[in-house]
Amino acid sequence: MALSQKKSATYEELIALPENLVGELVNGELHVSPRPAPKHAVASSNVGGLLFSFGRKSGDSGGGWWIIDEPELHLSANVLVPGLAGWRRENLPHLPETAAFEAAPDWICEVLSTRTARFDRIVKMELYAKAKVSFAWLIDPEAQLLEAYRLDAGLWVRLGAWAENAVARIPPFERMEFNLAMLWPD
Repeated sequence: MALSQKKSATYEELIALPENLVGELVNGELHVSPRPAPKHAVASSNVGGLLFSFGRKSGDSGGGWWIIDEPELHLSANVLVPGLAGWRRENLPHLPETAAFEAAPDWICEVLSTRTARFDRIVKMELYAKAKVSFAWLIDPEAQLLEAYRLDAGLWVRLGAWAENAVARIPPFERMEFNLAMLWPD
């Protein structure tokens, strides 16, 4: 009796999803989640807005980042969609012509929800480490919490956690100080 093998999901299945869903291909499986809820979307949008100044190309070491909302990352055979990602312009001088980014970002930010937190923390963080993403932020809008990590020898090192209205300088954007209260809806 032959054992049946599960068919790997395809990129065509991912792009055929309705626009109100976010799809990711992880280890041959299609993972689907709904579009972000309002608190999630506000936190993600506000982080992007706060980091706007880092997107400017400048002669000093603080500028020159691409900060992109929900980019489609093609990392090895996996397709991931973080809430935000950033590339130092020195590592990604030009944006790709396609919708997909094949270069691993220097920084990712995942905005956690009850439905995605476990997947983001366990599965996606491991894949980001394998892709050599240097920094990761995990934001929980319900708990009003931001955790920051740095990759060190293939392992995530927790840099700290900040909550509610803490004022912080968080790598890799430590040149800027911001109040976390700006991330949360009123």
